[in-house]
Amino acid sequence: MIRYDLRCGAGHGFDGWFRSSDDFDAQGARGLLSCPACGSAEVEKALMAPAVRLTSATPAETPAPAEETRPVALVDERETKLRSLLKELRAHVTANSEDVGDRFAEVARQMHAEEVEKRSVHGRASADDARALAEEGIEIHPLPGFPDDLN
Repeated sequence: MIRYDLRCGAGHGFDGWFRSSDDFDAQGARGLLSCPACGSAEVEKALMAPAVRLTSATPAETPAPAEETRPVALVDERETKLRSLLKELRAHVTANSEDVGDRFAEVARQMHAEEVEKRSVHGRASADDARALAEEGIEIHPLPGFPDDLN
């Protein structure tokens, strides 16, 4: 999966997950992309800085990380309702599927290969595992997470 920083014609920033760059282009061409803040279909990729790790740096040379920042928003009633619906979706999926924990990628591959019965499951997968599953044609969906889930 590829995460893109996106921006609408009105300047609202948001992110989207796609199987590939071609998938982003195809969804845009079909009019399937829209801004969650204003509904604008004029959506484009925003400039992104790549995360590059230099392997030549030794631990003593590695600078201390800056204080982590996260995107934040103050939302109106429409976004509050959307957040509530996403929480309901997450609760429904987790209540009505089997938690396979860290074995998610393994179980998903077994079901895709029809080695085990297909059923609804949820669990945890690394970004690399999620990307590999998508490249193998195994359709997975990230569950929405919220800051208060960490409390």
